[in-house]
Amino acid sequence: MKAIWKGTVVAESDDTVVVEGNHYFPADAINPAYFEASETRTTCPWKGVASYFSIVVNGARNKDAAWFYPDPKPAAAQIKDRVAFWRGVKVKP
Repeated sequence: MKAIWKGTVVAESDDTVVVEGNHYFPADAINPAYFEASETRTTCPWKGVASYFSIVVNGARNKDAAWFYPDPKPAAAQIKDRVAFWRGVKVKP
């Protein structure tokens, strides 16, 4: 699977985990050159507290376009150390 934004592959892996229709990529599958840490946090009742990255490609910023659960609840243990995408980031084979 590939995560693509603005024509640039920002993550790629054959090992994604699908939860609620979202592909979670291993953390080492993202290209860190395109990611900036965000202060944004949200809470999911069954997954826990999510942290976010903004994606920056050729000077264009997609705020909070990637998220991850640094310490997921037990029911979501399979997505620990994995990153998912939204806000126009295309995920496809």
